[in-house]
Amino acid sequence: MSRSTQRRRASAALTAAAAVLAVLPLTGTAQAAPAHRPTISTAYQLPGARAYPEGIAADPRTGDVYVGSYTTGAVYRATPGHRAAEVFLPEGTDGRHTANGLKVDRAGRLWVIDSTAGVTVYDVRTRTLLARLDLPADGSRFLNDLAIGPDGTAYLTDSVRPVIYRVTPAELAATEAHGGRGVLSAPYDLSGAVPAHPAGSFTLNGIVADPAGRFLLAVDMTGGGLYRVGLGDGKVSQVALSEGDLVNGDGLELAHGTLWAAQNKTNTLTRWHLSADGTSAHLERRITDASLQVPTTLVHTGGRALVVRSQFDKGGPMGPGAPETPFTVAYVKGF
Repeated sequence: MSRSTQRRRASAALTAAAAVLAVLPLTGTAQAAPAHRPTISTAYQLPGARAYPEGIAADPRTGDVYVGSYTTGAVYRATPGHRAAEVFLPEGTDGRHTANGLKVDRAGRLWVIDSTAGVTVYDVRTRTLLARLDLPADGSRFLNDLAIGPDGTAYLTDSVRPVIYRVTPAELAATEAHGGRGVLSAPYDLSGAVPAHPAGSFTLNGIVADPAGRFLLAVDMTGGGLYRVGLGDGKVSQVALSEGDLVNGDGLELAHGTLWAAQNKTNTLTRWHLSADGTSAHLERRITDASLQVPTTLVHTGGRALVVRSQFDKGGPMGPGAPETPFTVAYVKGF
């Protein structure tokens, strides 16, 4: 066969393929065509042989990243251009035993959850403790994750009671002005929407706030549901999820109508397209990879996704064995 004949046949094949693609309907099968697989590498290394990281937060002003240790309560800081993180708040600081959810607000305050005690708030510039808000003392509670709304209000989930706590800027200011100690209140009760689970299982975990201040989204990690809480009327409803669920859902991230989730036990990250009103979400992408090492949460900063590798299944709260050290935060490119 001559080269000219080969060229004509190749051109005809490409034209035919293009014609077929042009008339294919946009079905689930067509959307499931092979996509570029994200790459997973190490962004930061954490000091300490028992770090077992859980939460992560990015300072929107500086790009600094803060990571909390579930087992010691230490908080680490990673700065742009440096692979090794440093100890920002040593273990046991202010009596804290864990450091679960973390967030840095626009005023430069670092919020750090101590799961069975409450939340502490620090000035990131001076590391000064500004306030501590304790959990109510009536019964078992497990504070897990938090989100900061556009007005500066903090919202925090409880994993053994289906409630969400709230700290408004006015409440925080009043706490600071009166000795820096207060008690959390829970104005949002999701018990009528979130199904009951066996004793010892977790319910609410990751939480995000709508950038427009209309609603919250919180995940039930055991049941796999996502719940919408209206901030205007307090109405609670289950978000309609299509093509997937959020079983083992841990940390969430929301930006520009896209919701990302870490699903810890299955070493999975998922990306969802959220409807404008937050009532439905469609699964767009799922990544499952053992190198995620039980991902507990994620944050997007500087154009990249940073994922916490907890290793909870290796000598941590989820299983026996020994972890790989140093503990790390992953960089996931293409997600």
